[in-house]
Amino acid sequence: MALHPRPGSLVLSDWQRSPESRDYFNSIMHRNRRKHFGLLEAPVLPLQAAADTVSYKVFVSGKSGVGKSALVAKLAGLEVPSMHYETTGIQTTVVYWPVKLRDNGQVLLFRFQLWDCGENALRKFDHLLPACRDQTDAVLHLFSFTDRSSFDDLSSQITRISESAGSNVKLVVGTKFDQFMHTDVTERELREFQQAWAVPVFCFQSAGGGVGRAGLADIAPLLNGLAEQLWTQDLQAARLHTDGLHCSFTDKKLHC
Repeated sequence: MALHPRPGSLVLSDWQRSPESRDYFNSIMHRNRRKHFGLLEAPVLPLQAAADTVSYKVFVSGKSGVGKSALVAKLAGLEVPSMHYETTGIQTTVVYWPVKLRDNGQVLLFRFQLWDCGENALRKFDHLLPACRDQTDAVLHLFSFTDRSSFDDLSSQITRISESAGSNVKLVVGTKFDQFMHTDVTERELREFQQAWAVPVFCFQSAGGGVGRAGLADIAPLLNGLAEQLWTQDLQAARLHTDGLHCSFTDKKLHC
């Protein structure tokens, strides 16, 4: 079983607050707003702030109405829809996130390509789920704190997705945490689930939060956690193939 890094053990947790990170985070901001990147676009860094880019495909999975599209919008700095609507097909969104490694001080620019697909579309068209799972590096399994059935469905959801997605990174995200007073899921149940499935669980509020650079603090725990899990997966895979060889980067990820 893969070991999960302790949050903050691989990357500096609040690095986005430091003056040193300004050039890197300015590359994903414009007029105090997040830049929106297409599939072929990338941040432009100044020469003194060079960083290797590592790219990963992330599938966002969960029942209809748990807040998949709202989560993706917040991570990308997009406007969160005020009303729920079913995603009609596959929607991909690119999110860039700079991190600084704790052990050697190296800065990496993580490129997350988030894949979101509506539950009804997945049921209607058999080819959509295999397309979402193909060559996936990580899966975000979502449930809503206000929907008990979405939490009860997590076990079968993880099993179903893992059948063909392989041994990729798995994270569980509880949405609508800002409505915790009306929750149908207890803290004890969350702890028991996390221990039973050995997956990290993140709590995420669906609305509110800061904008611009202030809003980066709202998404930092999840994006840093995802980066740590993926980087650990790459390091563990590299150790299985070689010991002591020089590792280098391509536009995809770590290679040895």
